[in-house]
Parts: sequence; structure tokens; C-alpha cells
Amino acid sequence: MGVTATIDDELDEVENGLVPALFRDAPSSVSFNKLRKRLLRQVRQAFDDFGMLNGRKRWLVGLSGGKDSYSLLAVLLDLQWRGLLPVELVACNLDQGQPNFPKHVLPDYLASIGVRHRIEYRDTYSIVKEKVPEGATYCSLCSRLRRGNLYRIAREEGCDALVLGHHREDILETFFMNFFHGGRLAGMPAKLLNDEGDVMVLRPLAYCAEDDLAKFATAMRFPIIPCDLCGSQDGLQRNAMKAMLADIEARMPGRKDTMLRALARVNPSHLLDPKLFDFSGLQSAQDV
Repeated sequence: MGVTATIDDELDEVENGLVPALFRDAPSSVSFNKLRKRLLRQVRQAFDDFGMLNGRKRWLVGLSGGKDSYSLLAVLLDLQWRGLLPVELVACNLDQGQPNFPKHVLPDYLASIGVRHRIEYRDTYSIVKEKVPEGATYCSLCSRLRRGNLYRIAREEGCDALVLGHHREDILETFFMNFFHGGRLAGMPAKLLNDEGDVMVLRPLAYCAEDDLAKFATAMRFPIIPCDLCGSQDGLQRNAMKAMLADIEARMPGRKDTMLRALARVNPSHLLDPKLFDFSGLQSAQDV
């Protein structure tokens, strides 16, 4: 309660009539302002809960052209404008060589709002199409190739963190995919150090609902670019998880937030992993 009140007070401090370039044409309705503030508050909560700002000076913001990454950039710029994000931002789009990709959209948009950016071309599309068998999903290999390039770009740009637009539903869907198909309890962490140990991966939208981000992106009229690679496949496991979670939420409203809280309240002694809890060493008073 105290934390939320403090964040709301800080967000209300900027009332000098100035508007950052990104929000010049944004709606002025009460509902949009509430949505905007909710996203700002949730991102700031993620900053605090996961220590995302600790020692960070320069972030590479992955921008795919979808609703989530546009919204991520907008919220970060909003917080930066309010003096609540003392970090330099560099937006980056990895052009993966997909056919008919509109190369002008992102650089034109980023230039129009005055955001420093880098557009990198790497034809990972052809590699994915060549390596992945017909009928198999592209997402895993595509993601690995994209992430490797983004790590490299982060190093070249002198960034100590790569910031991605994964949200609440992405985290829950990943958890249930691992649960049902991978036989393990693992999700998508809000903060992760890469294998080389030199780039931190941050997901500030971890508490944000996908539906809120969709409404925000529509209201802001972002120039959305669809993905013709993974978006071209039907019947993906993630789609099944998304449908399952949507059905649960429809029948029992609020369950998604409850599930997300559960991922932050793990009790190893009530699971079955002897690597996390010393069941062999557990003794009663009579055993001693």
C-alpha cells in the first residue's frame, strides 16, 4: 500500500503542461490516463522488486515492431521523461530478412519521436526456414538467433542490459509450456544474466497484462509490423496455453494475477526436487 502510494505520488509530480514527443497525439481521456499510469506503476514495481536499476547505465531496448515492444519503449521513455529512469536508452530493431518487411517504418517512427536507435540487418529468416523441418515450430531457433545478435549489439553499443517486452501472459504461458511439455517448473525470469555474464536481460513488463498493452498500443496508434514467420503458423503450443489461460480467467477472474504471485512465493519443501530441499536430511525429534 505504501509503495503503491509513493509511486502514484511520484507519477503525479509532472504536471507542468509539457508533453514528450511520443505522447503529443495520445488520448486525453480519463480511461487512457488511468491505463498509462497503471503501466507506469507496474513497471516501476518490477524495477524495485527485481533490482533492475542496480548499477545500470545504458539499456538496449529490443523493438520488434509489435504492440508489446512499442509499449515497453513508450513506458520507459515516459519514466525517463519524468526523471524516474536514470538510464540511457538505445532502441534496436533486428531486421531478420523476412519477406515484405517494411524497412522504413521503424526508423521513420523512431526518428519522428527523437529516439536514438540502431537498425541491424541479419538474414536469420533464411536460416530458420532452412534448418527447421516442415511443420515444426520456428520460434525456438528464431529466438536463439535473434537473442545472440541482440547480445552482440548490446556489447557494441556499450549497453549493460538488454530490455525485452515480455509481459504477464508470456511468463505464465512459458511456465505452463514447461509444466505440460517440458516436465519442469520453470518460467521466464524478469531479470536474467546471459551465459557469458556480461549482459543483463530485463523484462520490465513482467506485471503488465497483455490486454492492457494491446489497449495502450491501439490508443497510441503505433505502426504495428506483423511477424510473417511465427505468426504464419497455426496450432503452436503457446497458442494452446494462451487459450487455456484465457478460459480460466474468463471463468475465474483474477486467476492470472494469482498465478503470477504464486511464481514469486515458492516453497521448496512442498515440492519434490531433492536438489532444492534436503529431504534426506530431514529428521524428526525421534530420529535425533
